[in-house]
Amino acid sequence: MIPFASQRALGQDLATHLLNEYDNDYMEVADVRGAVADDLHGAFSEWEAQAHALTKCENYLYSLSINPDQRQGRLTRDQYMAYVDRVEEKLGLTDQGRAIVFHIKDGREHAHVVWSRIDLEKEKAVQMSFDRDKLMMVTRLFAKEHGLELPKGYEKEGKGQQLSLYEMHQKRTTGLSKDERQEQVTDAWRSSDSAKAFVQALADKGYILASGNRPYVLVDLYGGMNALPKMINDKTVRTKDIRAFLERDYPPDSLPHVDEAREMAARHRKAMEEHIKVEQRADKLNDLKKMQQGRRQKREAAQEAALEKQKTERRELALQHQRERKSLRTAYVVQTRQIKQKRYQNRPTGLAAFLGRVSGIASVTKKIHKYQDRRRFKVYREKLSEMKERQEQERRELQHQQKLLALDLDRKMRGLAQVEQRELRAFEESMLKEVRIQARGGKDKIPSLGLELTPRGRPAVPHKAMNRHISQMAKERYAEKTFKPKDRITDLSDDFTRASRSEKTEGEGAGDSEALKPKSQTHKRRARRHKGRGTIADRGK
Repeated sequence: MIPFASQRALGQDLATHLLNEYDNDYMEVADVRGAVADDLHGAFSEWEAQAHALTKCENYLYSLSINPDQRQGRLTRDQYMAYVDRVEEKLGLTDQGRAIVFHIKDGREHAHVVWSRIDLEKEKAVQMSFDRDKLMMVTRLFAKEHGLELPKGYEKEGKGQQLSLYEMHQKRTTGLSKDERQEQVTDAWRSSDSAKAFVQALADKGYILASGNRPYVLVDLYGGMNALPKMINDKTVRTKDIRAFLERDYPPDSLPHVDEAREMAARHRKAMEEHIKVEQRADKLNDLKKMQQGRRQKREAAQEAALEKQKTERRELALQHQRERKSLRTAYVVQTRQIKQKRYQNRPTGLAAFLGRVSGIASVTKKIHKYQDRRRFKVYREKLSEMKERQEQERRELQHQQKLLALDLDRKMRGLAQVEQRELRAFEESMLKEVRIQARGGKDKIPSLGLELTPRGRPAVPHKAMNRHISQMAKERYAEKTFKPKDRITDLSDDFTRASRSEKTEGEGAGDSEALKPKSQTHKRRARRHKGRGTIADRGK
């Protein structure tokens, strides 16, 4: 059982990666808690908003990958959940927002758990100090209770080796692991008795010795870059030993720059791979498109059903409001008719009517009835106004809810589009990996570059065309005043001699002096730096 964990940001990219169905035979979002949204993109967006609003935390997510050893049997869902609960308790993530995703890839079941680190009550991020040590304590105890064997190095105190994202990308696109690369470079180091033999052995194994931000880096046939000391798997070999071994015959400023080495490798790789055709590419791409189309159709059908449901809700609410207004009006009309009928039945007749008119009682009674009618109509208008306000509020609330639902559906469609793009990139990576494996005959080693290198780190006579190309690139960059000393791959002794001559002739003839002076501050600094040091050829002796 191997747990990998990290604090990270970029929740949308993580959600897209977890929902990628092309790289996985099976994908299931088993649980999402602590968020209003029920999908990964929505939940991670909420947690990101909480982090930005309440804290200054950048890595607001804690991601854990649980990889059981399939040879020891699969874990049940209850065992997965028991392990996750223990990790939560140990790391202080109990009751935090959480998402759990299960994958099956190449028959290997594993789980991904992502927590939000933002504590909403305390308005700060959960501290993750010594999280890997705590994680390994939980893992060792869990393995002991369930009779599981841990890989070498996990049964003791300490943490296991975890590949970086760059190393995992290299493995996905080439089919070669970091250990395999280290083994090749280490073999070349141990079998070489001189710098020339070592560099040539690297070329035979598909690596170019170059310079970049560090003096010595390796660029492989596929454009991957690694620091040379990190590729030699021998704890007795230190960086200073490697530099001392190489710098006499291969000083860093004589080596090609990383970008130029990658161009060399790209040309050689193109020559190898251009005749390789993956016959199943079209069929696999069609299968992927078909799967994506089926999934999209389901999502679009659900969206259309939701929109149709919204129309029905709006129509039903409008009818309900109309019925309520009609009912209120009918009640008022019926009440008015009943009162009028009752007044008519109770009206005075004969002598009583005559006396009422003579005494003025009838006039007063009529005014009272008019006042009662106006009061009753005013009450009706107030009730109608209150009803209209309430109905308008209900209509606005329904409109707001439907708008949020529509935005949520649109967000899910955008998330689906991101997943589809990620699956297409994964498809291209898998096809590229197949092409490269085919190009090297299915071997687990990088094929030779076919270059014979001189002690100056440049191809020998059989590859003059390639050397001329690199030299021309260097000259063009020098002419644009962007050429840096660490990028040099050609002999610049003439430039250094001219720069040093300009310093020596200062104060002599005006015409010669002006012609030999450096033309810019960059040239002046370069002249001062190399004054008295001699040419590159002299320093290499």
